[in-house]
Amino acid sequence: MNVPNSAPELFTWEFASDPYPAYAWLREHSPVHRTKLPSGVEAWLVTRYADARQALADGRLSKNPDHHAEDAQGKSRTGIPGERSANLMTHLLNIDPPDHTRLRRLVSKAFTPRRVAEFTPRVQELTDDLIDRFAARGEADLIHEFAFPLPIHAICDLLGVPREDQDDFRDWAGMMIRHGGGPRGGVARSVKKIRGYLAELIHRKRGDLGEDLISGLIRASDHGEHLTENEAAAMCFVLLFAGFETTINLIGNGMYALLRNPGQRALLQESVERGETELLDTGLEELLRYDGPVELATWRFATEPLTIGGQSIATGDPVLVVLAAADRDPARFTGPDTLDLARRDNQHLGYGHGIHYCLGAPLARLEARTALETLLRRLPDLELAADPADLRWRGGLIMRGLRELPVRFTPG
Repeated sequence: MNVPNSAPELFTWEFASDPYPAYAWLREHSPVHRTKLPSGVEAWLVTRYADARQALADGRLSKNPDHHAEDAQGKSRTGIPGERSANLMTHLLNIDPPDHTRLRRLVSKAFTPRRVAEFTPRVQELTDDLIDRFAARGEADLIHEFAFPLPIHAICDLLGVPREDQDDFRDWAGMMIRHGGGPRGGVARSVKKIRGYLAELIHRKRGDLGEDLISGLIRASDHGEHLTENEAAAMCFVLLFAGFETTINLIGNGMYALLRNPGQRALLQESVERGETELLDTGLEELLRYDGPVELATWRFATEPLTIGGQSIATGDPVLVVLAAADRDPARFTGPDTLDLARRDNQHLGYGHGIHYCLGAPLARLEARTALETLLRRLPDLELAADPADLRWRGGLIMRGLRELPVRFTPG
């Protein structure tokens, strides 16, 4: 890895293709770094593992954008585009205890180990069905034909979106992905459509409750306090928003890393063919560390003056923890730029840390584990069908993922 000699330019298209040399420079020379983001917002980037872990669990860093020192226009440039105007702000990414504690307790009932285990056959069914659609061709784009539709249909099933409506959800989600690195207006229009649909679906389900997550949120109560309709809609929205894109990127980035590291991929393939699970389990955690789906943790705002990594942070300043940089910190991980699927000491921050640790991580792991295992088993000679230099990465701030991943294999 060629680390730049001077301060690197951040958030360019070149940076998006491989941000790790720039992050190595920041860890060494400016580990808590103030920069202007593409939106014009100034924020602190935290890049070392120890500092990142501290910041993720620091109660003085609020998730509520109302603590941002900017005016209303400045506040609108943080968070998910369109969520404020669509009245979708009261979700887990934007609130602090005690509201965060109450809502997380209610929603966590959908992500217990038992509930996730019960979902396993459906995830396998979706995975096989998607592979069936392109297996005979001998080529595919693993992002658009596989990694994208799998989590969309899975999260729709979990929420209780009727099958006949799921294509609409896929279209809206696709608009969010396509516009994620560009003008915020494109994402905001998709958010508005999703908000309207969720309001209608919640209203319909009140008269016909099932076993899905939306029905569970409607009937759930915490010490007698029911979720408001806005809270229910916001929770469903953020589960959709966070639940599909992270899994798309985990599958896409993970498969790309395996294709670029043939020795490690061969070890995993042999293990899968023997019906073993140990290397698949440690390997998934290593893929989360090595090139994970979430590059920067979502926004935090200082509620009082504080110090991170020796740097003074003023009240109201935005702080972005760079998970991708922290998980390549040589002070924490041996050989951090090497993919080692058997890595044991791997307390990565790929899904965060502290009370805001990703609620849907068990489901995302299930989907990615199933996806990677099934691809390796069913398409054993899968190979990259493009020059890596020609691949393009989506240019959003928080997520890290490929726009496409063309592959070829023996038709079957």
